[in-house]
Amino acid sequence: MAIEMRQQLKMTQQLVMTPQLQQAIKLLQLSRLELQDVIRQELEENPVLDEAPEADELKEADQLEVQEGEVTPEPDADEFKEVKAGEETLREMDWDSYIEGYNYSSGEQYHDDDDERPSYENILTKKGTLFDHLIWQLNMTRLAEMEQRVGAEIIGNIDEDGYFRASLGDIAAVCGIDEPFVEEVLGKIQEFDPVGVASRDLRESLLIQVRHLGMGGSLVEIILRDHLKDLETRKYKQIAREEGVDVNDVLAAAKIIAGLEPQPGRIFSQEDVQYIVADIFVYKVGDDYVVVLNDEGLPNLRLNPLYSGEGRAQRNLDAKVEEYLNDKMRSALWLIKSIQQRQRTIYKVSRSIVKFQRDFLDRGIEYLKPLVLRDVAEDIGMHESTISRVTTNKYMQTPQGLFELKYFFNSGISMTGGDFIASESVKRKIKEIVDNEDSRRPYSDQRLVEMLEHDNINIARRTITKYREMLRIGSSSERKRHF
Repeated sequence: MAIEMRQQLKMTQQLVMTPQLQQAIKLLQLSRLELQDVIRQELEENPVLDEAPEADELKEADQLEVQEGEVTPEPDADEFKEVKAGEETLREMDWDSYIEGYNYSSGEQYHDDDDERPSYENILTKKGTLFDHLIWQLNMTRLAEMEQRVGAEIIGNIDEDGYFRASLGDIAAVCGIDEPFVEEVLGKIQEFDPVGVASRDLRESLLIQVRHLGMGGSLVEIILRDHLKDLETRKYKQIAREEGVDVNDVLAAAKIIAGLEPQPGRIFSQEDVQYIVADIFVYKVGDDYVVVLNDEGLPNLRLNPLYSGEGRAQRNLDAKVEEYLNDKMRSALWLIKSIQQRQRTIYKVSRSIVKFQRDFLDRGIEYLKPLVLRDVAEDIGMHESTISRVTTNKYMQTPQGLFELKYFFNSGISMTGGDFIASESVKRKIKEIVDNEDSRRPYSDQRLVEMLEHDNINIARRTITKYREMLRIGSSSERKRHF
């Protein structure tokens, strides 16, 4: 059979991912804060897109609220009475709040209505770093010029936990000196605050802390130096037998070691607390639950009247300018529609989750039902991939607390009566059992299986082990306490 090339016509249908469709999918999976950043960027880059004033926001009702039959109450006429500033007004003015809202660096007052802006003290203060703290101590120490240089190199190679992560040879090569000299300087840096800093491993850090407490040569130092592995596995009797001491003395030493700091640089950690703001609020009104989207911080977008409608028709614009404005107009319209579609989709998914997890909202996590993406997708007539994108980085504030939307989707575990219980509920039961156990005789995984069987929950031992590791709960030997 001869091989030859032929041309033929063929008609097929396929979904083309246009830039507009890609933008809609991207907006769907963004978190609330990420969406705010995207909107702000579009407002800066697109002249056709504009943020509606507050007066217009009061006149325009949100489409989702209109569908639910909600009506925005009209403000009372008394709220718009003219206020005259006299001498009494000046005396009663809260000058502390005025000063807090004033920017001394630029001499201009904030006109932002956001109450979440940082206070004046938070703007001025700066948290010190471990590097700055060590350099300050190095400069306050009377060391020779070469010692100062070597000390700065050592401090520059100390990580956030306070450990020296380079080798003596590396520092010696950089500074052009011998390793013994570097080790001598390292010993001086290890005397700095916090105690145990600049250590090369955990054992060295703990030994420095013990000697700082005046316990050099004690049983605590001996255990750290010669029996650290046995201490980790809680072989107290073996340590006592090898050192010829009473096991109670070993337990007392282990208790002292447990109070030491394994990460000397922890107090200088630069990790900022990240606060989660709910995207959806669920309120109980009577016997029903009401879903409300959190639109705070999301500007009300509109088309700039200068570039649309009559404002644009009154100008004789160049053809290239017309083409540019038409492109920006289509981009602005698509962004507005995509955001509205995103909000509607989140609302529908949230309503469906509330419908499926009604028992959880009423009675707590023990009544969380097994739920998969397909259940919600079939309920609202959407694809599972859409539900997955909607539930990414979205949080719901419920009467039971704040939860990520993906929290409500979990597998089911069979029970004796043929029913199913959510895996999160099983994890909660395991955690409650472990929290209430006797620390001297902790339950094994097989014992946890037997205890859950009394609650009609059929679960394998390997599943208990998996859930325990997900909850960051140690094994029975690791949870055992001798003191």
